[in-house]
Amino acid sequence: MKFSFDIVGVSPVLYFFNHQQQSWQKPQPPGVEYLGTHTCTLDGFIESVESVLPKLNWNLDPVVDTVIQFWLNNSESIQYWKSRLQDAGRDNLVVARVAEIQALQAEFESLLGKNW
Repeated sequence: MKFSFDIVGVSPVLYFFNHQQQSWQKPQPPGVEYLGTHTCTLDGFIESVESVLPKLNWNLDPVVDTVIQFWLNNSESIQYWKSRLQDAGRDNLVVARVAEIQALQAEFESLLGKNW
């Protein structure tokens, strides 16, 4: 399996918590997970990944490797999101998406199919 990792935004903790609660109550397409952390650090995201992997049945090593590769190749984006998180204040999280590539493609195709 191949994976994707992207930082997608900054969110108030309560909004993110509410989103996660709703996603657990409604059936969601497998293979796409949103993570939140109070610090925009590699360690913070790896800890978040480790906390959701048991429910996803993914192998830890390739997912963590994907996060590390993102970190090594996207320093400008990381700095941008660190600044946005700092500007937003302490009751906010930086949110990232980790996904199995085929599941992410299916999600995008589903969105396009519904909106076009």
